[in-house]
Amino acid sequence: MTIRTPLTPALLRGFEHLETTSRGLRPHRLPGWVTARFPDPQLLSREVQPSGVRVAMRTEARHIELVTHPTHLAYRGLDRPRGSIDLIVDHQLVASDPLTGGDVLETDLATGETALAGGPLHIARFEGLAAGEKLVELWLPHNESIELVELRTDAAVSPAPLGARRWLHHGSSISQGSNATTPARTWPALAARIGRVELRNLGFGGSALVDPFMARIIRDTPAEFISVKLGVNVVNADSMRRRAFDPAVHGFLDTIRDGHPTTPLLVVSPIHCGIHEHTPGPGMFDPDSFGNGQVRFAASGRAGDTEQGRLTLTVVRDALAAIVEQRQDRNLHYLDGTTLYGRADAADHPLPDALHPDTTTHELIATRFADHAFRVGGPFATM
Repeated sequence: MTIRTPLTPALLRGFEHLETTSRGLRPHRLPGWVTARFPDPQLLSREVQPSGVRVAMRTEARHIELVTHPTHLAYRGLDRPRGSIDLIVDHQLVASDPLTGGDVLETDLATGETALAGGPLHIARFEGLAAGEKLVELWLPHNESIELVELRTDAAVSPAPLGARRWLHHGSSISQGSNATTPARTWPALAARIGRVELRNLGFGGSALVDPFMARIIRDTPAEFISVKLGVNVVNADSMRRRAFDPAVHGFLDTIRDGHPTTPLLVVSPIHCGIHEHTPGPGMFDPDSFGNGQVRFAASGRAGDTEQGRLTLTVVRDALAAIVEQRQDRNLHYLDGTTLYGRADAADHPLPDALHPDTTTHELIATRFADHAFRVGGPFATM
């Protein structure tokens, strides 16, 4: 017997709104008013990649199929890994289903030209689940957009109850999950499972730029814990000087506090990244890596140049630590990102593209973050 259950908002977690398409539903992680006012191509392409979004249900099903139509971004001449759909049962990662088919939007890095090619639906099949009622979550890809077409099971499903401990996290591509192999292996997803919290991931590749609209979204989103990981995108976009950065961060935190006056709020500075530790941006693709199968990043600034307030990761960490101390807010906390991944870690866990951690390093960061934030006496500890 096959039961077809309509995919409704009640069955999904971690999204902002669902767009109705000709095939089904496409999850978005940002409100429509943001993308209408600020249709930045980088932001638009990342907010529709549903990092942290999952189908969450209670069911006795032993066979589950999720029919989808993905769209992935590709670069000509490079073999980029596809996304996956992960099966989590009672908080344990059980299986991953690599995506196939769907549309591909290919970019030529040398010319900037793009081309779209269509493809078939993808059906994620999970069989042989344990008998009895269980919490089942299907984590959607963190690096591809996706349309949800149909949910098929061999037993009835009901929406999973919403957890009482909601964690909202904002950050860059590392927080979105770049270079992790599957969505449940990104560091925020793994840290959420360790801490037994409901994740809302507002990590957006290239777009953690201390934007006022992002602070408004965080302000208006219910959460028991909030973390913001700031700095690396400001440096690799070369978008601010120290004079602008400090008041922008203060204003960002002020706006969050308008809606969350006493919520535990953790400011996290960037992890170690050798190319930007002492060298300002802009960041760039390293042209010497083209044609090698692995694009690497580089900093185009001049090493040691912090004149006129130019930002490096070292400067940003000093600024964020000082801002948190200045605010004298007992529910505001600072975490130095190099305690999650530092210079010593780079020897054993080098960043494959010089900017983003691999899956093993995502796990390292998640474990260290959870140990700091969710431990007894930590900023996100249960009172």
